[in-house]
Amino acid sequence: MYHQDYLIKQIRDMVKFIAKVLLKKEKPEYILSIDEEHAKYDLLHKRLLSMIGEGNINEAEDLLFEKLDYSNPRYIELALDFYSRLNDLDDSFLAENNFSREEIEEGLKEIAKELGIFI
Repeated sequence: MYHQDYLIKQIRDMVKFIAKVLLKKEKPEYILSIDEEHAKYDLLHKRLLSMIGEGNINEAEDLLFEKLDYSNPRYIELALDFYSRLNDLDDSFLAENNFSREEIEEGLKEIAKELGIFI
């Protein structure tokens, strides 16, 4: 239990750090936009949330990395929001759907590395 609590806190801290460095925000929270310019991000966000809810977490993560544009802050915020939401899920849901906190941490580290942040 201690290990899981430590990982939860570490993941939260990683998300906050990346958000602060790149987005100048304390906490990334993807908010749906009202303009058409951001419609593709909104559709991706909705699809990712749907896939998480259906228990298709691995597939959702694959889709995220397939679409991720590291030069676009909107995508970065979407990715950080994705991992933050996964981190808020309970351990049993993650386990039932073949995902782990370690995979959340690995995904965040991969994004950070691609952005030139080594944590």
